[in-house]
Amino acid sequence: MFDYLTVAALIDGKIFCVHGGLSVNITTLDQIRVLERFKEVPSEGPLADLLWSDPDPTKDEHGISNRGAGILFGGNMVRRFLHNNNIDHMARAHQLCMEGYQVLFDGMLSTVWSAPNYCYRCGNIASVMEVGSDLKKFYNTFSSAPDQLRKPVGNQSTQGKKTGNSYNQLFNDPVGDLMGDAVDYFL
Repeated sequence: MFDYLTVAALIDGKIFCVHGGLSVNITTLDQIRVLERFKEVPSEGPLADLLWSDPDPTKDEHGISNRGAGILFGGNMVRRFLHNNNIDHMARAHQLCMEGYQVLFDGMLSTVWSAPNYCYRCGNIASVMEVGSDLKKFYNTFSSAPDQLRKPVGNQSTQGKKTGNSYNQLFNDPVGDLMGDAVDYFL
């Protein structure tokens, strides 16, 4: 199923959203649109880079990632990609941010981390990026729930029970309405 999920999205034609980062093999959005997507993610190449690359504020261009997949990309690479595609900002995830988010490269890139106290041991804050109709970004930060308030989720059978946690039930909103008109398309 994961092989069929969206690789990236473009918000209002100006904010490029991706899980990981950039690839030296991709300079335009059209190159993302034509990727052979519906297969197991390879360990290297453009698709792997989009999913697993990380920004490095010490680099201008790119370098080798110690993760074993993806690359490290710098400010000049981000600036060029945004310019080539007439985009203002790049939003991504895939990297723990102790304060919930990090903005790099003169505000061109945001990393948003939405898992508070990652793995129940990192002690980090999490965030969700809110984008206004004027495309102004606001980072809503939050901490994890205290241990005594968390409900256990493991080893509970839901067979034959209605769990009530579908997307529409959780958000009381159909997917299209939640997304609104801002998301131009998924890549």
